[in-house]
Amino acid sequence: MTYSIFRRLGARSAALGAVCVALLAATLLAGCNTAGSGGSTALTPLTVGLTYVPNIQFAPFYVAEQLGYYKAAGLDVTLRHHNVGEDEFAALAAGRENVIFASGDEVLQARSKGLPLVYVANVFTQYPVALMVPASSSIQSLADLKGHTIGVPGQYGATYIGLLDLLKSAGLSSTDVGIQTIGYTQVPSLIGHKVDAVMGYLNNEAIQFGQAGFAVRTFPASQAEPLVSNGLAAEESELKAQPGAIRALIAATLKGVAYTNAHPQQALTLSKNFVPDLTGATASASALKVLDATIPLMKPNATRPGYNDPAAWQSMDSLMQSAGQLNGSVDVSKVYSNAYLPS
Repeated sequence: MTYSIFRRLGARSAALGAVCVALLAATLLAGCNTAGSGGSTALTPLTVGLTYVPNIQFAPFYVAEQLGYYKAAGLDVTLRHHNVGEDEFAALAAGRENVIFASGDEVLQARSKGLPLVYVANVFTQYPVALMVPASSSIQSLADLKGHTIGVPGQYGATYIGLLDLLKSAGLSSTDVGIQTIGYTQVPSLIGHKVDAVMGYLNNEAIQFGQAGFAVRTFPASQAEPLVSNGLAAEESELKAQPGAIRALIAATLKGVAYTNAHPQQALTLSKNFVPDLTGATASASALKVLDATIPLMKPNATRPGYNDPAAWQSMDSLMQSAGQLNGSVDVSKVYSNAYLPS
């Protein structure tokens, strides 16, 4: 899944050169200026993969674009949502994307398969999943889970990794409980008492339970051993080729995060140009609930915005290795970097 960075940059250079020639011929002015020529500098194009359908959870990116943060940083950013069924990292590996928004477990898995990804900025500082039980359940603590059934979409992804982390923190293993694959039916499965507990997202299933009038008790995975949630990642070759552009992208995106956290209603309005179904009072109100539940997950890192915690990466790698979620050993020190964060 490798590609030539030089071929990709060469294509861009040729395209920019053609634009400059056309501008010179039409205006007799240096439209693509070099330093000191007295004109504006061309913006650096970058494509960011946001995975699947547009959603209010991507508000920081929409805000950064709408408020001109990317442009002010010298970037021409394209926010690209993947098609359903599209391999998450295919466009990145083929050179159609420069950076991707992905979770720590996804980056570790890609790295274990030979894709030289580097996670360069943590955006979701809290792992977003939780174990959920009915408020009336006898399960008052994680230790009470022993012997109970737990529904998960499948034995993969954040919900499964989060479950293993919670069980480990309680001194339990997967054999101490009955893990059932239920697909994405957590809400009806728990309401219908088909399972005793489910794993879901704090900014998705937890909200759906509330909308259904079904009270639940949650056990967030963030309360167990530290794990790495969603952030920005790029291939090693990209980081070497355009370190300045990557730093600018991270700084502008984190600025979008800060604005979203401080102004959720305005962030919702700014996101409407990107999310087609945000029309009408009902849809907007529902989206605002999701955003309000997402904001705590994006609380700035106390050490430094975007900071990668080495302990969290070690914890996640150890957990995923022991669960057979990786294709082989991974040098964790190469999986992440704090070198591209704003100073």
